Parts: sequence; structure tokens; C-alpha cells
Amino acid sequence: MEELPRACATDYDGAWKAALELYLEPFLRLCFPRVHAAIDWDCPVEFLDKELQEIVRDAETGPLRVDLLVKVFRRDGFEEWLLIHIEIQSQPDPRLPRRVYRYRHRIADRYDRPVATLVVLADESPGFRPDPYEEETLGCRVRFEYPTCKLLDLEEATLEREDNPIAVVILAHRAAQSGAGDPAKRKAVKWRLTRGLYERGYGKKDLLELFRLIDWLLWLPDELAVEFRREVVEYEQQKRMPYITSIEEMGRREGRQEGLITARQNDILDVVGVRFGEVPEGVREAVDSIQDEARLSALLKVAIRARSVEELTRGVEDSTAGEA
Repeated sequence: MEELPRACATDYDGAWKAALELYLEPFLRLCFPRVHAAIDWDCPVEFLDKELQEIVRDAETGPLRVDLLVKVFRRDGFEEWLLIHIEIQSQPDPRLPRRVYRYRHRIADRYDRPVATLVVLADESPGFRPDPYEEETLGCRVRFEYPTCKLLDLEEATLEREDNPIAVVILAHRAAQSGAGDPAKRKAVKWRLTRGLYERGYGKKDLLELFRLIDWLLWLPDELAVEFRREVVEYEQQKRMPYITSIEEMGRREGRQEGLITARQNDILDVVGVRFGEVPEGVREAVDSIQDEARLSALLKVAIRARSVEELTRGVEDSTAGEA
């Protein structure tokens, strides 16, 4: 049986970013209920992705992390609006407290508004529980505390009973981690979660969006993907609800893969442009020529870690040497 290529099988970053942009209100309701209760959900919510990238572009970077900046309005009217910085960390990182402290101050300096920092610990290590950030110099002391939500603390049985769409995303995320090297296990969990979408009574729009996120997180090799589709078709025929397997939706997988490759290419070019001021033409041509997500993911790490344009160029040449 074909094993999953670990370097590219699961795009946690992209899936979570899409999930939060779709389901911010349910996310906060499930993971940060006190914050959710303080927000006026009748007012518009604005995502400030480009602004956040400008604010933190020269800060520390690292793998498997999602950062979002959101403009919301408070229910109590004490402040007309404020900003919420959300970080989802999928690997243990001892630098996290210092990083979110720095981000918080950069955001506050930029907007001169209150900032709430929320951290989701989406890793597989039960012992990873970051402390508040503290520093002291000659009697001057800073302590920065921030709310966290450890996904491992959320009981699976409780998530299974939830009708909150983010509960489905969390279950898929945890299944992707636990079944990283076992395609058959991933397929079984993917089928159970997909079947649960129908049983929970979601409308067509939410059902398709959640299926897209499950499919994103629980990628399957081609052989198992065909089996999975056949099972879904049979189930939908029984339920007479042809939502996922309509002609329109059958092209989603191919389109999503192409979208991931384009997104990876853009990520690399953005990182190079921010770090070195411009993108050398040779680097741009090489990146545009690569259509393999695993190689693009590896090249993104090169772009993040390269200390000079010369080192970057050598890394790009090494990554394309195998195609010659």
C-alpha cells in the first residue's frame, strides 16, 4: 500500500486558515468562549492578512504555524473596535511566548488599539504547555499572559457530539496527526467524519465546505481515494443527497491540488521578496517550473533559512538539479 508523503500530505496551515475565515464565530465559541461572549457578532468582522504580514515580516518565522489578525467590535461598547491575533501552533516551539509577545506589541504600535492574543496548541505533545512570557532587567519586569486552547484537552467523544463545524476540523486535524503514516487508518477516519456531516444535518453549503476541509487535512493516495469516493457515492444514493459527488464537486480535488501548488509558489516568492528585497529572475523561473508540492515545501524552508541571495540560489539550483 502506498504511504503518504509526509512532507506534503497534510497542509495544516492552509486548512486552518480557510477554516477560521469561514467559521471564526464557531471557532471562538468552542475554543475561547469568554472571548466569543465579548464580541458583537452583529458587527462586521475584517481579516487583516496583508497588514499582519507587513507588521511581522522581519520577525521570527517557523514551520507549521498559522497567524491571523482580525478586527472585531466589542459587545460592551467600551472600545469601538479591537484586534484579535490568533496563532495556531502545530508543533512544540519553546520560542512561542516571546514571539506572540513581540507580535502583540508590533500590532498595538501599528494600530494603537487594544489587542487580544489567542494561541491554539495543535501539537501532539501533551506536555507542551508554554508559560507566560517574562523578562526582567534592572528591576524592570514584563509579564505577558495569553489564553490558550490545547486541542488534546478536548475530548473526542464531546467533539463527536458537537454540531459546531470547528469540532469537525479539530477531529480531522487530530486524525491527520495520529494517522500520518497509515493511509488505511486515515481513510477509515475520513469516511467516519464525512458520514457524520450528513448525520449532523448540515445544509449543502456547510457540508461542502467541511468536506473540503476534511479532504484537505486527510489526503489519501489515489487507490484509497477511489475507494473512498465509491463509498461516498453509495452512501449518497442511499440518502438521496448527492451533495459531494455532483459533477461540479468531482473536480474539487484536482483544483485544490493545483491551488496548493500555486499557493506554495507564491509563498516562496513572497518570502524571498520580503527577505532580500527582490526576487532574482532565475529563482522566479525555477519556482514557477516546479509542479511538485513536496519539492515546493522543501524549497520554502530553503527560502526561510537562507542567509544570503547566494545561498538561496544554490538551494534553488539543488532543488531543480534532479529535473535536468
